Amino acid sequence: MRVEVLMAWPGRFESVRVELPGDSRVADALDAAGMRQVESVCAYAVFGTVASLDTPVQDGDRVELLRPLQADPKDARRRRAERRSKAG
Repeated sequence: MRVEVLMAWPGRFESVRVELPGDSRVADALDAAGMRQVESVCAYAVFGTVASLDTPVQDGDRVELLRPLQADPKDARRRRAERRSKAG
C-alpha cells in the first residue's frame, strides 16, 4: 500500500510517499519516510485526525507530523480584529 508522510513549516512542507505492507502503522510509515526522529513534533494525525504511533494506516492515507502552535488561535484572531477596527 502507498502512504504519504507530510511535515509542514511556515512557508514550506516536505512530503514523502512510501510503500508499506498491509499491516503497517503510523510508526512504520514514519520509519520508511525517514521522519521518525524529526524534532519539534508534538503529535501525529492521519488526514487531520489525531493518531498514535500504533494507529493502523490504510492505502492512500496521509500521515501528518504536527508541530506545537506558535500562537493561541483566539489571541491571533483578537489581534487581527483589533487591527482591522483601527484601520477602518
